[in-house]
Amino acid sequence: MEDVTDCAFREMFARYGKPDVMFTEFVNVDGLLHPEGSKRLAIDLKYTEAQRPIVAQIWGRDPEKFYQAALLLAKMGFDGIDINMGCPQDKEISLRSCAALILEPELAKTIILSTKKGAGGLPVSVKTRIGYSQNTVSEWVKHLLDTEPSAITIHGRTKKQKSKVPADWQAIAEAVKVRDGEKSQSLIIGNGDIKSLNDGLQKAKETGVDGIMVGRGAFGNPWLFNPQEISIEQKLNTMLEHAKLFEKWLGQEKSFMIMRKHFKAYVNGFENAAELRAKLMETKNLAEAELIANDFLMHQKV
Repeated sequence: MEDVTDCAFREMFARYGKPDVMFTEFVNVDGLLHPEGSKRLAIDLKYTEAQRPIVAQIWGRDPEKFYQAALLLAKMGFDGIDINMGCPQDKEISLRSCAALILEPELAKTIILSTKKGAGGLPVSVKTRIGYSQNTVSEWVKHLLDTEPSAITIHGRTKKQKSKVPADWQAIAEAVKVRDGEKSQSLIIGNGDIKSLNDGLQKAKETGVDGIMVGRGAFGNPWLFNPQEISIEQKLNTMLEHAKLFEKWLGQEKSFMIMRKHFKAYVNGFENAAELRAKLMETKNLAEAELIANDFLMHQKV
């Protein structure tokens, strides 16, 4: 997720509850291959060894650029490459990329094959949705399986639905049936409305998917894959640890304002959280966030 799953965010999961695989923010192939754009986007591809296996996610619509980008990402040491064919945002759709590729299955297949060619044996996966304006998951997944991707992650909504309705896990289960019917070795990963590890495991059991991907459900919860009771003090100290990593690794290139969405997620579910959250949402730098959080904790102990 853009301006969410950055290096600092992922590092918190590496420290407190590591999933099997992590993915970068999605990066445009055109920008990645442009001399100036590559410098700007390099920060989105930053990772640490603790975050392995780490998969680079890319988007665009030019197969040749996907090939060139895959060559570059392989040299950068990534463990896999994921092609975003699911983002429903207007900017990407206007460029006929991401979820818009659901409407152009032949181009989508060419993009996957070109990426595989450049990846040099690295796993190449696809992140997508159950359809564009309506559920066409069976037909769409069959097209994708023709290219034998390592995995297909399916978000249980159409492009049109964005995140406005509950995720359709029965449609994801249908994708599993299609894969099995085709006798394909591609993994099917389910995504959408996963609130906890147990919730995800239950959805996996019910639908037969090979794994789950968590997006929004991971906000403010680096313990998601290592469930435990967390005190208010632990939660706020971990939030500040996250903010410190953001400032250290990304602060020269990205606005500290990005951290506000994380503050909003961390500060929930305890007494006076709303008041603290409101104050943190006005912070402009790490020092301000530390002062507010530490003051809150001091008064909690009094």
